[in-house]
Amino acid sequence: MATPEPAHGSLSHRERAGGEGPSGSRDKAPHPNPLPGGEGKEGDNQIGEAFLQLVAVVERLRSEQGCPWDRQQTPSSLIPYMLEETYEVIESIEAGDNQALKEELGDVLLHIVFQSRIAEEHRQFTLAESIQTVVEKLIRRHPHVFGDAHVQDTAEVRQRWETAKQREKGRESLLDGVPRTLPALTRARRVQEKAAAVGFDWPDIAAVWAKVNEELDELREAHAGADPNAIAEEFGDVLFSLVNLGRFLHLSAEDALRQTIAKFEYRFRGIEQELARRGRRIEEASLAEMDAIWNTFRRRAQQEKDGAEGSDHAS
Repeated sequence: MATPEPAHGSLSHRERAGGEGPSGSRDKAPHPNPLPGGEGKEGDNQIGEAFLQLVAVVERLRSEQGCPWDRQQTPSSLIPYMLEETYEVIESIEAGDNQALKEELGDVLLHIVFQSRIAEEHRQFTLAESIQTVVEKLIRRHPHVFGDAHVQDTAEVRQRWETAKQREKGRESLLDGVPRTLPALTRARRVQEKAAAVGFDWPDIAAVWAKVNEELDELREAHAGADPNAIAEEFGDVLFSLVNLGRFLHLSAEDALRQTIAKFEYRFRGIEQELARRGRRIEEASLAEMDAIWNTFRRRAQQEKDGAEGSDHAS
């Protein structure tokens, strides 16, 4: 596929290939490939050709002869769509749907190329520079793989990573790198992980359980005192301690809650469908009737789970 001419104001192919970068300085020489047998593996050419075709398609969409909608987009206007695609990747993974995952990963890659294309048009940075930055960072932060350093376990790997990240970015606190726009449960987990990486953590899961119970008691006390501010504070403490418990159980609170929401939605829709089968609307049903249908779905799910476990043991 022929590469379309770059849009007005973008870097030329010569500049992207090794001329002056957006800052006006000469691009660095290609970084030596640190991987054994890095001269190329089977399938590399296919990946490279497909990637370049995607880059060319995005260039065309953003060009004078391209799509009006695509030409109007800005980095900020694309944020909702990028978030949507990211969550669709998560849904595909949780559903175990490999075909959907294949498509959704492509959609996320499209957004990466699209954002880079806009940056290139404004002479801010190129896609190649973005890729080279992450390659160099991975090599630099894995001296135990690409250098002579030795590590004892994954805990030391995480500690080295966080320390290097803080030093490289000139951050005053280890916590500065946790985006404030993350979902709250995920952000709580990342804050806890960063603190734990330098030893600020509970000694064992028993201490975490004790903290959860302590926070629940304090929430009950706040509720009894009828102080809205105290209730909100203690409720937040309970959630934070539960995220910590999930971390010690090797569970993501965000993932677990999302799965529980999906389970609730499935059963609630089942109530609606069963009532419709009976010729009734859900607004007309009593709580007792809805509870009975709900419990039927719970028993059915438990029976299916028990049957699956029995089958696994038999095999």
